[in-house]
Amino acid sequence: MSSTEPIRVTIFNQTYSLVSTEDGSDVHELAQTVDELMTSISRSGNLDSTRTAVLACLHLADQLRALQRDHDELRVAIADKAKHFNLLLDRLIE
Repeated sequence: MSSTEPIRVTIFNQTYSLVSTEDGSDVHELAQTVDELMTSISRSGNLDSTRTAVLACLHLADQLRALQRDHDELRVAIADKAKHFNLLLDRLIE
């Protein structure tokens, strides 16, 4: 549900007002995920907020790339299965 009302979220002790076409609860959930990730990263060393944010972005980009690879592999597997089933159907029809 889209809204023009700002959604207030807190990430790494900073409050942001966001406007989104997504449901506010989805935005809050995403912000909480980023906040938890940044908090976890900051515990591993004495990093400033910019470095922490960059490391969080790299982590999320790595996760995205892995999911894209998985998605691509599944698409290929589905296409292969579809070809196989089409061949089987063609044989049955003949």
